[in-house]
Amino acid sequence: MYRLFIIVPCFLMLLGTTCSARGSEISGSSLINDLQKGGYILYIRHGDATVGEDQQDFSLTDCTTQRNLSATGKEQAEKYGNAIRKLNIPINKPVEASPLCRTLQTAQTSFGSQNVKVNNFWLNIYKLSQNPSTETIDSTLKAFTNEVEQALPIHFNRLIVAHSFPPGVGLGELSSMETVIIKPLGDQKGYKVIGKQTLEEVLQQAGM
Repeated sequence: MYRLFIIVPCFLMLLGTTCSARGSEISGSSLINDLQKGGYILYIRHGDATVGEDQQDFSLTDCTTQRNLSATGKEQAEKYGNAIRKLNIPINKPVEASPLCRTLQTAQTSFGSQNVKVNNFWLNIYKLSQNPSTETIDSTLKAFTNEVEQALPIHFNRLIVAHSFPPGVGLGELSSMETVIIKPLGDQKGYKVIGKQTLEEVLQQAGM
């Protein structure tokens, strides 16, 4: 049986936008203040990856067998890292990345190679796009809840660079460098999705 997770039915801008959530108004400026205090998860899809292709039997240690970041994707990743720093959003380091080359490249370009660690769990999200069984989808979503419901270190946010979910599954389909803001509710309590931010919105809030 799944634990509770709550999706707020709107997309929050980090600054300057309001939406209704459980009968109360949540302002963008209030959210950025909360992010600066820590306690959230920023789940990000990798940058534009249109170089190469994922071969059927690709190797995690051979980027030539995978899709890789384009020049646009590298630029997106660099801008994203600069925006997070400019917004003074504290990130717990090392940040996490799926083991695929495009996710590692995104995280390393955004935050520096020395500040990135691989978490193989996030490859499971990539595998959701490969027509898995209903049982596999359910078990992956349950494991995802276990991953993101845990309380975080004080004064920091957890940052994950991984993959889009399929449409209508989990966090849903994400564009390149789109961010999902998640609030962990604690062990056995699930999580709350606060909102989503495209790269363009993040850059706008950072004045870039």
